[in-house]
Amino acid sequence: MPPVFRFAPSPNGFLHLGHAYSALLNFERARETGGRLLLRIEDIDATRCRPEYETAIDEDLGWLGIAWERPVRRQSEHLSDYRAALDKLSALGLVYPAFESRAEIARLVAAREAGGPWPRDPDGAPLYPGEAKALTAGERTRLIASGVPYALRLDMAAACRRVAGLTWNELGGGPDGECGTVPARPEAWGDVILARKETPTSYHLSVVVDDALQGVGEVVRGQDLFHATSVHRLLQVLLGLPEPAYRHHGLIRDEAGRKLSKSSQATGLRELRAGGASPEGIRRLVGIRSSFSGG
Repeated sequence: MPPVFRFAPSPNGFLHLGHAYSALLNFERARETGGRLLLRIEDIDATRCRPEYETAIDEDLGWLGIAWERPVRRQSEHLSDYRAALDKLSALGLVYPAFESRAEIARLVAAREAGGPWPRDPDGAPLYPGEAKALTAGERTRLIASGVPYALRLDMAAACRRVAGLTWNELGGGPDGECGTVPARPEAWGDVILARKETPTSYHLSVVVDDALQGVGEVVRGQDLFHATSVHRLLQVLLGLPEPAYRHHGLIRDEAGRKLSKSSQATGLRELRAGGASPEGIRRLVGIRSSFSGG
């Protein structure tokens, strides 16, 4: 079977140079291995994702000379797949509803930090400080029935007790040069959100389900997701999903050294195209040669 690769943007803005770099790396990797390249549209955020951005993704990738298999998988069309995975985790007793708003969580963190530093995840966000796990089944049922918004969180401590010696195979490199067999530390993320009342899945849950269902054998993505791989490996084991290899690549940054964002028009592909850039010029700009480089 030929290896499967995927590029999975969210249609919540226009693509920039960082997206072009990742898409081209996936395309070149598929080409050099005789593999297949898939395009996946991660559109679970209905408030920010728009059809015009998906159209622009198609146009920009085509302009770059990237070809992919069709049909394209849109996450919004496969919510039942994520619901089934969530139900499996719930049946294991690993999911619980938490009812605090973001503002309430911020107040809880501030109160705890009055006594010293509160732990934060690898992205710098404070770990969930609430006590929703202590609610009784009756209290949870009453709150849900009353219409209170909630997030479904993974009981990380309970999940980690089920899995020992968790690692992943890193073919690229982490921010500190990690490569080869990398130990996974999902506990560093605390009780991550798996879904919300209004959104039936999260990035962490949907990405592992999608990669498994699409047969992705090598995940090529940016180093900003390196540490999140710990959570993904945990979910893969809990759900009985296959383990892909991972190839995390360096990020394209702006002049201040910051990771590019979709609000940065200076690096937007549409703006660069309008300014006369060519596909080969974009390749040179991001340092892509005709064969794969993990750069």
